[in-house]
Amino acid sequence: MPEGELAIEDLEALRVPLTGYCYRLLGSAADTDDAVQETLIRASSKRDQYDPSRARLSTWVHRIATNVCIDMLRAAKRRALVMDVESAAAQSSDLGAPLPPEAWVEPMPDSRLLGGRDPGEVALQRESVRLAFIAALQHLAPRQRAVLVLRDVLVFTAQETAEILGTTVPAVNSALQRARASLDAARPDPFDLYDPEDAGQRDLLRRYVAAFEAHDIAGLTAVMREDAVASMPPFQWRLEGAQKIAALAGNSDSCAGARLVPCRINGAPGFGQYRPGDDGVLRPFALVSVDIRDELITQMVTFLGTQHRFAEFGLPESFRDGEQVTV
Repeated sequence: MPEGELAIEDLEALRVPLTGYCYRLLGSAADTDDAVQETLIRASSKRDQYDPSRARLSTWVHRIATNVCIDMLRAAKRRALVMDVESAAAQSSDLGAPLPPEAWVEPMPDSRLLGGRDPGEVALQRESVRLAFIAALQHLAPRQRAVLVLRDVLVFTAQETAEILGTTVPAVNSALQRARASLDAARPDPFDLYDPEDAGQRDLLRRYVAAFEAHDIAGLTAVMREDAVASMPPFQWRLEGAQKIAALAGNSDSCAGARLVPCRINGAPGFGQYRPGDDGVLRPFALVSVDIRDELITQMVTFLGTQHRFAEFGLPESFRDGEQVTV
């Protein structure tokens, strides 16, 4: 390799930040994988054109990624969380028919999104990949979405953002102002900052798991806010109220013998839910994300159809009943 030429290893080192960036724009795990791969392929094929005297490598690569993502978003519909959907179907006790996967924001493991070492930087990254924040971003037009993420999340300068988007600094500042206003209008209720080292949060999650696995209705009610909400995409359905959610989980025969194994989903606590087979082996059923507010669980999202993704989240493919599982 000629001296000064950009190495493939330099590009690969950007995979995690690129994944976080593309995911914030696209809201889809599969689309994010495609976008990151296409970005790295394009950057690799053009690496002899990169001039470090004109732009940082990160700026140059994010321009490629932005073009890839905006092209992918041209024909895409807005993804959402069930919490964003206001309709009779969402409030019905009947699950109804599932909507297509592209209707919903998809979960992602922290390991693919969070790349910083500084605790403050990691905390900022964690908040900016929360499912509710990703869903709120979907309300923005693609270029506004890119401007807001580049400036407010990734902290690129206005000049760098203009270079990435191929526009001017005044245009960036104007788009950022509009994006912030639109995001404020779509922003959900706040959640507690998730801290894996917080003893209180760990105890809350432990009590939630114990109550769920024991079908303890009183115990489940005690760990949830009174106005807690549960949902199960791809169905346009949700259940509101701690007592109703606890009663459904506690009385459900389908949850008999189910186990919850902790993992990290979108900067928040999550679980892999396993269900037992006739052979006594517990196998993946669904990924479950929870959010905490005022030291109680306020939101639970069970992503049906995600059993094939457990390995991405560091979860075992199976284990036997009674076996101790650590992740």
